[in-house]
Amino acid sequence: MLKGMRTLVAAALALQLVASALLPASLARADDCIVLEDFSRAKVGEFPTDWKPRKDAGRAAYTVREESGRRFLEAISEGLGIQAAKEQSWDVAQYPVLVWSWRLQEHPKGSDERQSKTNDSALSVYAVWPHTSVSVKALKYIWSRVVPVGTPLTSSAGLTQVRVLRTGDAGKGEWVEARANVAEDFRARFKETEVPKPGGIAVLTDADDTKSRAAGDYAAFRACKS
Repeated sequence: MLKGMRTLVAAALALQLVASALLPASLARADDCIVLEDFSRAKVGEFPTDWKPRKDAGRAAYTVREESGRRFLEAISEGLGIQAAKEQSWDVAQYPVLVWSWRLQEHPKGSDERQSKTNDSALSVYAVWPHTSVSVKALKYIWSRVVPVGTPLTSSAGLTQVRVLRTGDAGKGEWVEARANVAEDFRARFKETEVPKPGGIAVLTDADDTKSRAAGDYAAFRACKS
């Protein structure tokens, strides 16, 4: 009887090991990340719950959609340049890496973020920190039409530090995962040793400077350990 029990326990442990090996990394190591936004609480076809547009006109540009079981934020800008943001603090000492998925649909015509007259992007993601009662510091990550990957840019008198993560049409129409160590970038770009907790995240799909059209999608915002 005892021998039979040992055999059953050994078999159960073996099955657990096999199951763990077969789990996707995102599930097997779920404790390595925390969810910042997966749009599961939002209603499909509406502006996302818990988000705020900088101006009310921006509500029309951002809509929650669902496709093959994935909830995401569809962004379509017809000559608009209005950011949408969510208040969401997290411990960057423990979870310094911001991770998300984005999908390019359409670059704004003639856009080039190096020039103020053409400073539009199909996809932009921000990590935002409180600064003063009327301003914030932000790290902005963009998918540019023409600016080379890694190019450092600034706006808002230096309060927004911009980094180009992707360039061009490669991957257009496909979901692409993006990762940025916001703790390292904050220290490097703002020349500060201490990194406070972010106040939230934001997105911007804009086409106001080029007076054109921009489109892209955002999904699965997480903060991760690495």
